[in-house]
Amino acid sequence: MAARRALKAVLVDLNGTLHVEDSAVPGAQEALKRLRSAPVTIRFVTNTTKESKRDLLERLTRLGFDIAENEIFTSLTAARNLLEQKHVRPLLLVDDKALPDFTGIGTDDPNAVVVGLAPEHFHYEMMNRAFRLILDGAPLIAIHKARYFKKKDGLSLGPGPFVTGLEYATDTKATVVGKPEKTFFLEALRGTGCAPEEAVMIGDDCRDDVGGAQDVGMRGILVRTGKYRPADEDKINPAPYLTCESFPEAVEHILKSML
Repeated sequence: MAARRALKAVLVDLNGTLHVEDSAVPGAQEALKRLRSAPVTIRFVTNTTKESKRDLLERLTRLGFDIAENEIFTSLTAARNLLEQKHVRPLLLVDDKALPDFTGIGTDDPNAVVVGLAPEHFHYEMMNRAFRLILDGAPLIAIHKARYFKKKDGLSLGPGPFVTGLEYATDTKATVVGKPEKTFFLEALRGTGCAPEEAVMIGDDCRDDVGGAQDVGMRGILVRTGKYRPADEDKINPAPYLTCESFPEAVEHILKSML
């Protein structure tokens, strides 16, 4: 294996890694403070579509995390960028709390379908509307295709099953913009001056966080919090660079062994 470059950037997942909804992972705030003392750039990368970036930042601030808005890169941001590039008018199947991140994007007479996590919209009439638009040629854009995510009361279906249903019914493939797509990780690193080989990703999703990061050349650290399930490490090849109990343990490893 080629020699690794010095570590310059750390990408950190949010829900499931730093917090689960309104509960912080024990010790995560202090661990983040310790990580900030290291000579690395930190970016927070998330597939969440349940709320706007501003609402997400307010939640993290309430939980005691010292994070700036410009340090957060979301799949909503990536989706908006794609819509602007394509000059399309989307049918937005996203949570109403995420709509502020699409302010200024025209939605009248939609000619594209965007799917995020939108439990209120995942009913027959709305899915059938999306189905018909796609049949008429509208592109299907998936903010991400996560199978499930962690809530306080347990694992819950993500948008992936609904995107896959639309793909199956229309015989098309969605354009995916969030993790684990390579373009997502490269966009998250843009402006940091860091190559993927100089970065590590910490997350609770073996496929979307760790597998996606490693596919683009980063190292991936899997944490056993959030949506983690026993033996997740075996679901990707190559296996995670490291598996830790939690974010604080991952930070400890970075500070002692990767700098």
